[in-house]
Amino acid sequence: MNWKKLSLISVLSLVAMIVVIPSLVVIPYISSSETTENYQTNDKDAEVDVSGSDGRVEEDPYVVSVFRSQQRKVDDVPLEKYVAGVVASEMPADFEPEALKAQALAARTYVVKHVLNGEKVPEGGQITDTVQHQVYKSEEELKKQWGEDFDWKMQKIKEAVEATQGEILTYEGNPIEPAFFSTSNGYTENAEDYWTNPIPYLKSVPSPWDEASPKFESQAIFTLEEAASKLGVSITSKGNAITNLTRTESDRVKTVTIGGKEFTGREVREALDLRSSDFTVELKGDHLVFQTEGYGHGVGMSQYGANGMAKEGKTYKEIVTYYYKGAEVTNIGSDPERVTALKREEV
Repeated sequence: MNWKKLSLISVLSLVAMIVVIPSLVVIPYISSSETTENYQTNDKDAEVDVSGSDGRVEEDPYVVSVFRSQQRKVDDVPLEKYVAGVVASEMPADFEPEALKAQALAARTYVVKHVLNGEKVPEGGQITDTVQHQVYKSEEELKKQWGEDFDWKMQKIKEAVEATQGEILTYEGNPIEPAFFSTSNGYTENAEDYWTNPIPYLKSVPSPWDEASPKFESQAIFTLEEAASKLGVSITSKGNAITNLTRTESDRVKTVTIGGKEFTGREVREALDLRSSDFTVELKGDHLVFQTEGYGHGVGMSQYGANGMAKEGKTYKEIVTYYYKGAEVTNIGSDPERVTALKREEV
């Protein structure tokens, strides 16, 4: 996902924004009997059961307009169903329930933040279904992916989403940038050490649970010619291959000189498609051998860390407030009367 610098808003504006979020984030849900040319509903999605875990039907009054990249069209997806589709696509369903709840909170916060920022999808809709924003798959797509495991996996995810319904993460009243990634190197990264600007709730914290992740360690090998081509440099001798490596607070590579040119750890990771910016490099013959620890940018919530915390008995609220320092869990739909009043004032 692309993470941008947060804009500062006055305290009163922030409070008002949280109350009015439902009217800003989504458009009213149109039932199947009220379909029009302006509300295109995916027929396969329309067949999905929206009942709660106890069998009661819960109508979601809000929808998110999602650009489906494969079908090249826009689907209006009920908000909580959208969140379930993101959780199913972004985190393994066999993770602990509290970890899935934490992921649901991040997914819901992300779409709220994105829409409030007023960003537009060139193809139409409010958000894409790709890693450009958040990966989203419909239940029909998940049935094909999971096969006979679909029922138990989807039920488990729905229960996690329902348990956090209407909740987002805020910092001083403002929806946060809920960055997340797969596996840390034992610590998360400060936002300013991977991106550009410091963000107060995206600070490095220990994440020892990640060592249990199957993605904790990896290796990538390149010939000197391959590495030079991908990095756009000329490695004229073994002596100028790798020099001047420095590290960040979380032990990821901050800067390194390759072929006489200085790169950030992020630039090397992205150019060589490494799993992490925590890497060591060894020159063996005419090859560069990269050993990495962790998987992902390292900023925000570690998914395997969240699962490890959940296994130790931590709740989803404890998980998210650990990885997002100073953030709070806020219910955006707790005062419908005030939301209705604000809608009238806007007209």
